Amino acid sequence: MSKAVPRPPEPHPSGARPPQLDPRAIPAHVAIVMDGNGRWAKARGLARTEGHTRGEGALFDTIQGAIEIGVRYLSVFAFSTENWRRSPDEVRWLLGFNRTVIRRRRDALNEMGVKVLWAGRAPKLWQSVIKELRAAERLSRHNDTLTFQFCMNYGGRAEIVDAARRIAADARDGRLDPSHLSEKSFHRYLYQPEIPDVDLFIRSSGELRLSNFQLWESAYAELVFVDKLWPDFDRRDLWQAIGEYAGRSRRYGSA
Repeated sequence: MSKAVPRPPEPHPSGARPPQLDPRAIPAHVAIVMDGNGRWAKARGLARTEGHTRGEGALFDTIQGAIEIGVRYLSVFAFSTENWRRSPDEVRWLLGFNRTVIRRRRDALNEMGVKVLWAGRAPKLWQSVIKELRAAERLSRHNDTLTFQFCMNYGGRAEIVDAARRIAADARDGRLDPSHLSEKSFHRYLYQPEIPDVDLFIRSSGELRLSNFQLWESAYAELVFVDKLWPDFDRRDLWQAIGEYAGRSRRYGSA
């Protein structure tokens, strides 16, 4: 039985189309910190949760824009290891909301050929959330239009620590000679080693920091900070950031 042809993304309501760029100038892996949901809601006299609800549409539109322009990997920061410090009510709402988003969007993502992968720690995370993440992974495992890494209960330092723990265990059990450890072999111990390093790192809301996201993977990423709150972000902002990326010279320390 032949594999179904992925359906194309829905066009943006404005009719906007992605810029015509040299395919070699398109970043393979884009990472996004989706920041500003709470401030968006506060500015409108709404509950913080309304900002997150609006942000779901921004995320889905951005995924479609990534497919249109030819991005191969997209990673987003959905819930961090530091978010547990928020109020218990907000934490419960965020976990339930992300669980619902995964369930609500997975069929549409699958139809577009999106492969879903989860990156993050299992401890503390609700089993019902993990169940939805694993179901989305199974459903989409054969897709190859775009790999979408959903970072849930994720922290960049936590990922490096967890990798170091696995390396130490393999060295202890004789499966690894520590003297042969390299950056390339270290990468194999990350949460999703099939995903390459980040080329373009985007943060919305105008804040100028990485916030513990994709630290190892972003060593040579180009950084673009967008002065727009996440609920107002869409694929056109992604394309503008990619256009800026395309105009930069990446030297990797060679000059």
